[in-house]
Amino acid sequence: MDDAVEIADVEQIVRQWPAANVALVATTADGVVWASGDLDRRFPLASVTKPLVATAVLLAVEEGALALDQPAGPPGSTIRHLLAHASGLSPDSDAVLAAPGTRRIYSNRGIEVAADCLAAATGISIADYLTEGVTAPLGMHRTSLPGSPASGAVSTAADLASWVRSMLRPSVLAAETVVAATREQFVGLAGVLPGFGRQDPNPWGLGFELRGHKAPHWTGTDNSPATFGHFGQSGTFVWVDPDAGLGLVGLGDVTFDQWAVDLWPRLSDAVLALR
Repeated sequence: MDDAVEIADVEQIVRQWPAANVALVATTADGVVWASGDLDRRFPLASVTKPLVATAVLLAVEEGALALDQPAGPPGSTIRHLLAHASGLSPDSDAVLAAPGTRRIYSNRGIEVAADCLAAATGISIADYLTEGVTAPLGMHRTSLPGSPASGAVSTAADLASWVRSMLRPSVLAAETVVAATREQFVGLAGVLPGFGRQDPNPWGLGFELRGHKAPHWTGTDNSPATFGHFGQSGTFVWVDPDAGLGLVGLGDVTFDQWAVDLWPRLSDAVLALR
């Protein structure tokens, strides 16, 4: 199949995205290989905020302000537990639903607690630390964090593509940090992947959801198990497939629902075919 036909396949799937505004960009470490829509339009990211905030927390660990295994959150929990959704905290409160390290409970509150720890250790708010340490160095000048560190960032497809490239060819973080952070933490834990049901196991890295062998999943069937990223309830996603050397950003203005469950995997596979 020639390149023109493959691109036509991708664009045909994009036209099925039920949103007034959609911006997508596929990039390697060397630059954009395909894009669609207004790449400078700002979208609310919802939970796609989490990988950006995790990058800031990991940078604070590299700089010595935090340690992954320092106590944080419920008794027995650490920064590592919080980032890996293994602290036992409930999704949106300080209620403890399980002992640390025993269940994968997706927790917005856990990410917020980790961000609070960063602010306490550095004297810098998570929003400012994210800007100074991550987004400004990457030229992500249209990205900001006006809300919760679990779900409150706003960004563009072009900016997120810069972050993807920094994961494929590490720049803000050391290469060994990226490798460690995208390996499964607390191996074998089961839990619910929001929007896709219970997964056993439900692998997670340090702020990054891992593809593994989950089924169903929002990435493509051709994405490697090493793929990491996140999606958001606002109708947004970003994945990085280190085995393919490719990342994909998808931003839209229609809330996540069954349409995304059906469309995003097909779109991901079509983009992977462009390599």
